[in-house]
Amino acid sequence: MPTLDAIKNKAIEAALMKSTDMLIDDFDKNMPRVLTTVSRFAGMGDTVNDHQLQLFNKVATMLEDKDNNWRQLVDKIRGCDPDMVRLFVRNFFMNSVVAGGNRQRQINAEYDCNCPWAILMDPTTACNLHCTGCWASHYEDAKHKSLTYEELDSIITQGKELGTYVYLYTGGEPMVRKADLIRLCEKHQDCIFSAFTNGTLVDDAFADELVRVKNFIPAFSIEGFREATDSRRGEGTFDKVVAAMDRLRERNLPFGASICYTSQNYDSITSDEFIDFLEEKGVLFAWIFTYMPVGQGAPVELLATDEQRAGMYHKVRDDWRNNRPIFFADFWNDGEYTGGCIAGGRRYMHINAGGDIEPCAFIHYSDCNIREKTLLECYQSPLFKSYRAHQPFNKNMLRPCPLLDNPGMLATMVDETGAHSTDYTHPEDVHSLCGKTVRVAERWAETSQPIWENSPKGKWVANLENEGKDPVGWVD
Repeated sequence: MPTLDAIKNKAIEAALMKSTDMLIDDFDKNMPRVLTTVSRFAGMGDTVNDHQLQLFNKVATMLEDKDNNWRQLVDKIRGCDPDMVRLFVRNFFMNSVVAGGNRQRQINAEYDCNCPWAILMDPTTACNLHCTGCWASHYEDAKHKSLTYEELDSIITQGKELGTYVYLYTGGEPMVRKADLIRLCEKHQDCIFSAFTNGTLVDDAFADELVRVKNFIPAFSIEGFREATDSRRGEGTFDKVVAAMDRLRERNLPFGASICYTSQNYDSITSDEFIDFLEEKGVLFAWIFTYMPVGQGAPVELLATDEQRAGMYHKVRDDWRNNRPIFFADFWNDGEYTGGCIAGGRRYMHINAGGDIEPCAFIHYSDCNIREKTLLECYQSPLFKSYRAHQPFNKNMLRPCPLLDNPGMLATMVDETGAHSTDYTHPEDVHSLCGKTVRVAERWAETSQPIWENSPKGKWVANLENEGKDPVGWVD
């Protein structure tokens, strides 16, 4: 006999998919009916609470304005392959948020661990480019490593049992393994897949495969315009990325951009002309990263300055999110929304091509391997337990990272758990790594403090502290 939760989830899914069809068909006409449907589910356990309903109503009001950038983003999404939109809605909201979120919380409570919302994996270390500042560019000195199809499939199967339905690929260049990635999309149609890709291997045949499987959404790595991109990634790379974007747009497929800003390309990336370009190309989302000096010989001078990081903070909040029909996620500066660092399984974790379980794609230290333990056993490893115990790493949520913002913290966790460097060719001492970021961390601590104190979340946390309450509990 179906449980009450199963019956409730079926009702929610039916309403969700009907609402999606209605909004795709005629957004303005059907939005009031969708609002009525959402209101009906308010109060059904933890499905839709009053705060979420208020937020939804606020967003709905905003979307009624056709000149609003968020409404324009919705219209761009409505222009994508409708079957792909429907599958994304089902996989994201029902599988990942509702069912997956409940399961993750159960695992966290039962095993006192972090069970992630998303898993990032390296199918291979192989790459057709040799980008400046990328640790994978040094791996040609060793035999390339790869996770087998069976290992990738096992990780996803185990992950779904624990509530994880979002899987992202990096590398190396994940498209070196694009045939296997498509096979995984076919087998796991209840999951969302994405990849951080240089775009150079996305040809017409692969674009046609994306139309067929409908649950893979790439994010193209791009460093700005031609000069900025090619200077780091190689001559001709920019034109190939643009060609890949055009292929997907011609097929009404959604895609995003992955942007890493450094001290050298900051001006190019933050220019109005570059954001105009992304908008014109049809980019729906942009993942913003800041350069991390990981790996032997990684140039420290590429680290963004505190002024540049503050500039990115204000660009995203004061300009782009208010004026551009693109969803921007600024991973190091969005700590106030995520409650600090999301790594170590708290929201995501990383599995490298050798099977090592790492807290983060930028933290190359581990104390367990997927070839020796189950996912759940890895989540209970000393290093992941240490992450869980120490998060958040700073009360200033604009200083979330244990390496870039609180460099002594990473060394402490690695030392106390006996974790080892997972670099395939030149193992890096954690104290040497942390030493690279001390100066920028000190400067950012000073620059970010007044920004944090004047932010809505910073003021809220200060009020809690003034009332004698511990603000740490709000993280999760």
